[in-house]
Amino acid sequence: MEKVFMTPLGNDTLREELKSLISKDRPEIINAIASARAFGDLKENAEYHAAKERQSFIEGRISEIESKLSNAEVIDVTKLDIREKVVFGSTVKLKYINSKSIIKYKIVGEDEADIDRGLISYMAPISRAIMGKNLLDDVEFETSEEKTIFKIQSIEYI
Repeated sequence: MEKVFMTPLGNDTLREELKSLISKDRPEIINAIASARAFGDLKENAEYHAAKERQSFIEGRISEIESKLSNAEVIDVTKLDIREKVVFGSTVKLKYINSKSIIKYKIVGEDEADIDRGLISYMAPISRAIMGKNLLDDVEFETSEEKTIFKIQSIEYI
């Protein structure tokens, strides 16, 4: 399996989720299955089937997180010796050349991405367009509708 890039916060978040799934959710679902079995005929027991489905989801998520963590490449941008270059973990302010409006994104791992909070995956097309660029560079970015030009206004490593 290939490396899974993540920030220290993303790594901590996945570890917390795994801990909760193993110590809280897994025992709860085992108890729910045992309780549902007590209702009798399993063929027509909706509680039992719902609990088994939930158990399957929990076990799948545990497996997925364990796999990601075992292949994790945690990149702490605050410990890198870089200046004025967009890299994984950077927070970048981009100014639209046409409208002069400014957007701010932090480039993060896929599991951490949340566009509403300004967190974009390093795999996103906009991330690919700006990574490796320098402060004050112009960046052309094409969407299906148009070509947009941004200027990199600031780069933070926080």
